Amino acid sequence: MPERIISQQAIRELLSKQKLYEGLLHSQHGVRQPIVESLVHRQHVAEIANRLDGMPSQAIAGLLETLPIDEAHLLWMCLPDARENEVLWELSDALRETLVGSREPRFAESRINAFDVVDGRVRQVCIGGRHDLEGIQPAWLDLLGATAPERRYVGEHFGVTLPDPGQTTDLEISSRFQIDDMGSLRLWSNFLLYRDGVSKSIPVVFIVHQGILFTVRNEDLPVFRLQGQRARSQTGSAADSIDLILDLYGADVEYSADVLESIYQRLGEIGRQVLSEAMSDEDAATVLAGIAEEEGLNGRIRGNILDTQRALFFLIRSRRLLPGQLDDAKQILRDIDSLNSHTAFLFDKINFLMDATVGFININQNKQVSRLTIFSVVIMPLNMLAGIGGMSEFSMMTADIPWPSAYAGLAAAMGLMGWATYLMLRRLGTGRKRKGR
Repeated sequence: MPERIISQQAIRELLSKQKLYEGLLHSQHGVRQPIVESLVHRQHVAEIANRLDGMPSQAIAGLLETLPIDEAHLLWMCLPDARENEVLWELSDALRETLVGSREPRFAESRINAFDVVDGRVRQVCIGGRHDLEGIQPAWLDLLGATAPERRYVGEHFGVTLPDPGQTTDLEISSRFQIDDMGSLRLWSNFLLYRDGVSKSIPVVFIVHQGILFTVRNEDLPVFRLQGQRARSQTGSAADSIDLILDLYGADVEYSADVLESIYQRLGEIGRQVLSEAMSDEDAATVLAGIAEEEGLNGRIRGNILDTQRALFFLIRSRRLLPGQLDDAKQILRDIDSLNSHTAFLFDKINFLMDATVGFININQNKQVSRLTIFSVVIMPLNMLAGIGGMSEFSMMTADIPWPSAYAGLAAAMGLMGWATYLMLRRLGTGRKRKGR
């Protein structure tokens, strides 16, 4: 048995117990009866609220629809305030009026904006509740962070299915650009979001249905804000839904170009640091981390603009573009080609900086190995003298010499030999450098 059905049955049993206990308590008369009733009521309310926690809003609404009115009122009282709005979206109009009167469900955490095109200029209409959708025929309806009930209601109002953008990432590339059975144009595209040094690809769903452009997304994008401002301020910037799509794609390409310029500037700073005279291993590690970050951002931009390129090719093949729109699409494609070349150049620059940094790390390691080699060569004759000093023959040879003087002379000889070995190795190293020059 599904867990949802089990939860609904458990809530029904709790409501029945609540009615039974209240009836029994009302039949009794005592001094502490009000206190007992209050405690029992609180206990049942807490148990029901615990059962409702994590239960889908659609399941809660279905349970409310099947309960008697008095039990539905009791269940509604147990529902947390934070979940009331999402459950209201699932209720029928009759039950909603019975429970909350004239209260309408609101677009709480989401932002839904409608845009009309009047004389080539876009006019924004804010949507706060269901009544705001009545009687409007917008050219563009933008849904930001809409919940499943909100998407379902808006879709039913306009006769179109609005999917969750987060679920479109599992779709194959071939099925992300299509024309459905109703003749509606559907595009699933990724838009770049770069904020506070973190880059993300945000999926956006484009649907053109009966001349209305629907955009569904879960995160705020600067491209959409910029395009909304341009459309409202520039006359003739958009005439229909296809113009709006092309403007959004064009704005995304411009945004990607700006981010690429910032990558180029940061790589220039990294290059100056790499080509500096001295770089420690710690500095090299920091540089490698920075290079890897820029490489990831550059790759994400390249992937997004290629996705935009495929979407534009599909629009061209769909033969829904007017001559002027076709020219705009081709211009965006030319901009994408130039960005592809720029991303390839940045990849080459990243590879060069990566190789140079790794080369500096190898040089530092070679220097350390060279120091260890010099130290071992200098120590080698000293070990020989120390071995001689430990032999019994040394004591025989220095029998007539006081031992402090003998061992002091041995120590002096070891020091002179070590110093001479070091000078010889240094001279050899200097000679090699001169020949290299």
